[in-house]
Amino acid sequence: MIALLEGTIVEHIDDQVIITCGGVGYGALVTSEDYGRLPVGKSARLYIYEHIREQSHDLFGFIDISSKELFEILLSVNGVGPKMALAIMSVAPSTEVRKAIAEGNMALLKAANGVGKRVAERIIVDLKEKVGYVSSDEGAYNGLNTLVSDEAVDALISLGYTTLDAQRALVGIDTSLTTEERIKLALQQGSHR
Repeated sequence: MIALLEGTIVEHIDDQVIITCGGVGYGALVTSEDYGRLPVGKSARLYIYEHIREQSHDLFGFIDISSKELFEILLSVNGVGPKMALAIMSVAPSTEVRKAIAEGNMALLKAANGVGKRVAERIIVDLKEKVGYVSSDEGAYNGLNTLVSDEAVDALISLGYTTLDAQRALVGIDTSLTTEERIKLALQQGSHR
């Protein structure tokens, strides 16, 4: 199973990026937001969801682990396949998709290609309590203050934090500090699990 690809973006073809890793080029379907953030020639790290069927082998790439997790949550809904989940995530940033699901905003979901009223309702009913959208007084945290592709978040996740707990732990910590300093401060605050 391919979980992560790290390399250089060498080409854009339709709705996918080609990333070379160790001399091998992989095509990964990405959201429209990530597509714009992955220019040719740039080094990148993509978290991969691998979808294997009898006649195809598709890779879906995400710049941050939180987006991949949302993608996988969307796939748990009956009737939502990988291409529909990617279409939903291409309508708006993943934090906005999470917010729309948590708040029951069917209009945003129905804006995605192939999503009708029934599917949008099913997504909201099935996922409203699972999407992990949080709002707090500390900068109205909804995932925007901390980029989840951030090394500090990744380090906290490797220490056993969930993605959401790692993000919460880093809220309010100055992003101009080094990664090590941010991790140390987050651990000192002890806001995990």
